[in-house]
Amino acid sequence: MKKKSYWFIGLGTILLIIAGIISFNLLSKDKEQTSDLTKNAPQSKVSNFKNVIDISANPTENMYGNYDTNRFNNFSDLGAWHGYYLPDGNAPDILGGFAGPVILAEEYPANLAKTFNKIRIANDDTKTTYDLSKASTDFAYYPGKLVQKYELDDVTLQLDLIFTSNRTALIKTNITNKTEKPLHLSLSWQGTLLNKLHDGSNDIDLKQTLESTTNGVQVNFPNIREMWAFFSTTQTKYSIYHDMPVTNAIDKNTYTSKAKSPITIDPQKNFATYAVESYTFTDQELQTEKTNWDAYIADQDKLFQSNNKRWQGYLDKTFAEKKYNHYPEYKNAAVKTIQTLTTNWRSPAGAIKHDGIVPSMSYKWFIGLWSWDSWKEAVATVNFNPELAKNSVRALFDYQIQKDDPIMPQDSGAIIDAIFYNKTPERGGDGGNWNERNSKPPLSAWAVWNIYTATKDKAFLKEMYPKLVNYHEWWYSNRDHDKNGIAEYGSMISDANWKKDANDNNIKDANGNYELNDEAVIEAAAWESGMDNAVRFDKDGVGTNDPGVLVFENKNSDNKVIGYSINQESVDLNAYLYAEKGFLLSMANELGKDNDASKYKKEATKVQDYIEKNMYDKDTGFYYDLQITDDASKTKLLVNRGKGTEGWIPLWAKLSDSDKAEKVRENMLSPNKFNTYVPFPTASKDNTRFSATEYWRGPVWLDQALFGIEALQNYGYKSDATFLSKNLFNHAEGLMGNGPIHENYDPLTGDGLSTKNFSWSSAAYYLMYQNTIVGNKTTSQTGIEK
Repeated sequence: MKKKSYWFIGLGTILLIIAGIISFNLLSKDKEQTSDLTKNAPQSKVSNFKNVIDISANPTENMYGNYDTNRFNNFSDLGAWHGYYLPDGNAPDILGGFAGPVILAEEYPANLAKTFNKIRIANDDTKTTYDLSKASTDFAYYPGKLVQKYELDDVTLQLDLIFTSNRTALIKTNITNKTEKPLHLSLSWQGTLLNKLHDGSNDIDLKQTLESTTNGVQVNFPNIREMWAFFSTTQTKYSIYHDMPVTNAIDKNTYTSKAKSPITIDPQKNFATYAVESYTFTDQELQTEKTNWDAYIADQDKLFQSNNKRWQGYLDKTFAEKKYNHYPEYKNAAVKTIQTLTTNWRSPAGAIKHDGIVPSMSYKWFIGLWSWDSWKEAVATVNFNPELAKNSVRALFDYQIQKDDPIMPQDSGAIIDAIFYNKTPERGGDGGNWNERNSKPPLSAWAVWNIYTATKDKAFLKEMYPKLVNYHEWWYSNRDHDKNGIAEYGSMISDANWKKDANDNNIKDANGNYELNDEAVIEAAAWESGMDNAVRFDKDGVGTNDPGVLVFENKNSDNKVIGYSINQESVDLNAYLYAEKGFLLSMANELGKDNDASKYKKEATKVQDYIEKNMYDKDTGFYYDLQITDDASKTKLLVNRGKGTEGWIPLWAKLSDSDKAEKVRENMLSPNKFNTYVPFPTASKDNTRFSATEYWRGPVWLDQALFGIEALQNYGYKSDATFLSKNLFNHAEGLMGNGPIHENYDPLTGDGLSTKNFSWSSAAYYLMYQNTIVGNKTTSQTGIEK
């Protein structure tokens, strides 16, 4: 017995030793793999992120490809209203210059030229001109900088481009003598205006002219006010200025600037010359840039260094912690989001008073600032460019409706849908894109609070708080038809809402009042939701016992119409408003406004109780909009219209109880509903009106996906959130390669849809990378506990 006992003890010891060895080896292997992963991870240096987006181009006057989108991707920076491409290597006629530029004609993109400052190098000893098409080339788009390198037998030519202001780019031209004898060279630059914009079936003659100026040339623009295609005035200019004297020859649309003196480069030495290119809208802007041109050139070394430092700062803030090295495969995509947001950055111009981020510089109709786009972009951008994030919010609040507004004083406090360079004729402008017919979902407090938590800028919080309060209250004064504290989407009073005759004149009824066009109001309400053509806003409804979408008049205490609501209390709208109360509560606590904090907590409890009682269907385990009647006599939960992304916003707002959240999660994880190849289609796959490629009826929109991811995280489902986030990255066309970020994606195939280089998609991907794949936090409200 004793010997047997010793035998078992000996065997146990041996097994423990073996287990220890295995465990040690596994641990060592894990450490080794982690070490290799870290070692092989892209370093967070600007120079390590080359051509993350393909911006090669051979631009023509034919601007648009599919969906009114620029056929090529471009680079811009610092809020400039122009940008550049890298030349397509298969287009020898544009080698030696940066392709483009693409300019924004106040509200519309256009290519000024195929290339407009192309260098020509002649060897005075051999009487020949260097043929750059025979060079070995390396074209690179680094964060914040474009580089072209040409290797020939005698010389190396390198062109570097950065932006030095919100109107000017600086180009460094460096020539290296690779031979053992001096080179005597003559330099010249050439460009040809396209001078035409092909806009669909319409060809617009841009009537630009070239003018010789000191050390360069200038493009003069005419007065063109094409509301739906192109804007310019006689003050609009595109200017090139060299650091050396040049003589100019101009022949219609083509210019040649030749250096007055040839240059000599000693053996194995370099020669550098500089030029600036400015695109300006007013005489004052041009004068400001002219004053700075010589300084830009004199300070070029410092400017290139500060540009690299600024972009390195963006990356350092994004990849601040060592844990980011454990996810190397997502770094390029994260950098792509920063590049996209920064290229879409626009500085003040025209009616736009603060810097902001347009949805896409590539899309004909998106060169303006939308409200909820701006909130989403700001929540991401604050992580690497805080001032741009703050100004993005200010830009929309610059046009918050005031009590003394001459057109719509009844909407005091409202934030309008979109602002552009040009206001509408009603506001004294000549633009058509400015939109005051509707607002957008209330997410501005979300943006401001996330900016504050990142910056601790209390002055900004104090500045924004009263404006946010006024906007929050507007929803209840102008979009709560039955005054029950639960809001609806709707429309402002707008000329666009009246019925029109064949000559586009408003139609009046027998009493002399304009006749309301219900379909126009319903469209405005859908736009106000941000989900323009979602199934839940189909006018004809779905199935039996659904009268469809109806329009109600909203009146003030004097029985005067102040706006319109549709006949449904939307679950997402009221969940957003619940979340906004949480954000406002947090702000009130921070600012010492105890009474406000108590008020928002009480109001939030009421909204939460209402949503939980009336907007959740226990049979399907999901949240839906609630149809109401004009007299508030009855309601209908719109389960019949199917599931959409609005159903998980209560989880993002953190108002759902855990049992309901678990059921919503089950729907989100079902492959037959929302767990598609690219997860989170805007309409559930089993929705009878699901369409994988039809805007808000199936395609994956990244903002709604982000809210879905954060909804899961809020209720402890981190592994689900991470898994789905990785699918959102890995299954989206081109995202992990050098393709652009799209507006939305086909949930079944991953194909990129609609326009490209889209800002809020970029913002959502940035936040998912930082907060879900790498970290574990959300941007949701924390003022009210679940």
